[in-house]
Amino acid sequence: MSYVPPHLRNSSATTTTTTTTSVTLDNVNDHITKLSNSASSNFHSKISSATSTWNSLPTLSNASRRTSAAPRTVAVPEVFFPQWNPSERVLRLNSQQIEDVRMRLNVEVTVALDSPPAPAPIESFEDMLLHPSIMKDIAYHGYSRPTSIQAQAMTVALSGRDLLGCAETGSGKTAAFTIPMIQHCLAQSPIRRGDGPLALVLAPTRELAQQIEKEVKCFSRSLESFRTAIVVGGTNIADQRSELRAGVDVIVATPGRFIDHLQQGNSSLSRISFIVLDEADRMLDMGFEPQIREVLRNLPKRHQTLLFSATMPVEIETLSQEYLTTPVQIKVGKVSSPTANVSQVLKKVSESEKIDCLLALLVEDASQSERSGHPFPLTVVFVERKTRCDEVAEALVAQGLQAVAFHGGRSQSEREAALQDFRSGSNNILVATDVASRGLDVTGVAHVINLDLPKLGN
Repeated sequence: MSYVPPHLRNSSATTTTTTTTSVTLDNVNDHITKLSNSASSNFHSKISSATSTWNSLPTLSNASRRTSAAPRTVAVPEVFFPQWNPSERVLRLNSQQIEDVRMRLNVEVTVALDSPPAPAPIESFEDMLLHPSIMKDIAYHGYSRPTSIQAQAMTVALSGRDLLGCAETGSGKTAAFTIPMIQHCLAQSPIRRGDGPLALVLAPTRELAQQIEKEVKCFSRSLESFRTAIVVGGTNIADQRSELRAGVDVIVATPGRFIDHLQQGNSSLSRISFIVLDEADRMLDMGFEPQIREVLRNLPKRHQTLLFSATMPVEIETLSQEYLTTPVQIKVGKVSSPTANVSQVLKKVSESEKIDCLLALLVEDASQSERSGHPFPLTVVFVERKTRCDEVAEALVAQGLQAVAFHGGRSQSEREAALQDFRSGSNNILVATDVASRGLDVTGVAHVINLDLPKLGN
């Protein structure tokens, strides 16, 4: 039996209030029309009839749906996209001044010809007129000024428009969508038990999802009733089930595990009005496109989508054309190019000499660090296979170096411990497969060594 989002399930006709909308299979079109009349014209996929809507739903098994003679009523609170405006100082900027700011921030903004101009970038959090609790948490964590991606992406997100963003790793991208997402959730009707989420973030790996959830909690620290949940594989699904059924504002998830919870009826798409696809190119590389599409095509009519990708392959462009409505495209720096403060060295050696060459290089680094009295620089060594990862780590440890292996064959707790030891400097060499190649935020990494050449995408 196919998965049916709660906001489209069969229900009896009921009297609605000004804050809720009851939906029946017979009046899906009426429901959508009402939502369309209360929103801007930039909405997502059109639905021509209740019958075609029902038949086009994805083939997810719906464990929570019951057949009963009495139809079930589903009341979904209306979505609010409050009018947002920055400070008067920002509103007074003319078009030339706005372009000057973008040039200074190295930000490139593109909008469709028939779309209104993108909001101006803002170089101070105070001028964004954020919720007082968010501002309190920004100050608590010592954030003084927005980064380039934050200065422009946050204003687009706060304005309610869809966004397609490209930025270098370490640019502050996570906060660029986390802060507007929390602000959006605060404008909605409160969640109840068994309700929510209001916002969803999909990420390719457990580690990246954990970092995003940490950032969400960072900027919602002062909001006592604000609840987040992380939904990833490798952890107890029963614990996740209990947390989701209690009701959450935000879910940060990997696509596969989130689909599992939808199938089991532990979560719902019915109230999601803010969705983020982070590292979207990586998710497609990992084969998550079917799960992403199943989520996107079953979202409520009225929602906002933010898509971030380090590269712009054809698949990402296609996905954005299908599911984003006249998005504002933002690029910070050069897409798919190395950052300006990174020097690259290519050393050609035979396959049989690679490990010996690596050992000699790192042992010499260790000797130099000891002579200078400085700590050994944090170093990441990328290899192709799990077995090679363990082999290289063991060889480094045998030479007296502090190294640890990090790959998908290790348990979640082992991976978390390895990452924590690396961040703290207890182990200053992380030997990893490509599970660590995107999105991990570790401050102070000095060297990245590709022992095996990275695989090129098709």
